[in-house]
Amino acid sequence: MQLINLGFDLFSRNNGNKIPAVGLGTWQSGEENDTVYRAVKAAITDGYRHIDTAMMYGNEAEVGRGIRDGLKESGLKRSDIFVTTKLATIHARPSHVPKAFQDSLDKLDIEYIDLYMMHWPVAMNPATGQLVPLKPDGSRDIDEELDGKFELTWGAMEKLLATGKVKNIGVANFAIPNLERLLKTAKVVPAVNQVELHPYLPQTKLVEFCASKGIHCSAYSPLGSSQSTLLQDQTLAKIAEAHGKSIPQILISWGITRTSVLPKSVNPERIAANIDTVELTEEEIKAINDISKTTTKRFVKPAWGVPVFDEDFE
Repeated sequence: MQLINLGFDLFSRNNGNKIPAVGLGTWQSGEENDTVYRAVKAAITDGYRHIDTAMMYGNEAEVGRGIRDGLKESGLKRSDIFVTTKLATIHARPSHVPKAFQDSLDKLDIEYIDLYMMHWPVAMNPATGQLVPLKPDGSRDIDEELDGKFELTWGAMEKLLATGKVKNIGVANFAIPNLERLLKTAKVVPAVNQVELHPYLPQTKLVEFCASKGIHCSAYSPLGSSQSTLLQDQTLAKIAEAHGKSIPQILISWGITRTSVLPKSVNPERIAANIDTVELTEEEIKAINDISKTTTKRFVKPAWGVPVFDEDFE
């Protein structure tokens, strides 16, 4: 098994931080039956050095336990692991940010957080007690008090850096128009923009824009989703056969030629396999790049009721 030691520099803060090329995503990985705990511990044993979670995933406590026990059993230090968590949409008001951050850090119980992200450029009504508040008609209950001003949320996140409890701050699910808007007032450029990226949705313009601003892109759903036909794609199948690998391994190998990636799994065999990548030829990379010319699809698109994705601004 090839362990992934490659890391991408987080240039925006010029602080020497690196984000590992392959991390374990934990979205939809529940706390029940020690599922996510065992997945995180196995990932660290298998060589993963980045673990990604979020308040909205509802699993920070078990992710943190998995990290602590994984480090102990592997003989690693806290500094050997890069840990990301995220600010929930119901905590977007600036006055709520410090407590939300501290709550996540307390649940993780890992000394500090390497990367704290604004999960969505959306603020939802915090008064309902719901994680994803809905109005009676079923639409999302947007926080009218904040009035969509995610710049104010970002300003509160910038202040967290002075606490020494977080090393980098970033955003997730930010399209080019929202990034341009944020950068007009930001004192700190986001270190990372975590977005959906795979051959059906390579988001080349977004990746290039972020690179031009010193923002690293990180890919969630790098294998598509449970509804994806990527795992049946004949181009990928031929490349996988040529290397004696699985299609997921080829997708991850392609992904790290562009960004860091966050495949998610709770299956020990797949967790181990996902970090075992190959070096693709230029011709193979081009063939995978060309998949989006015939098939384009975004799998993660909640109906927020406000513009989030690039196509929402067209």
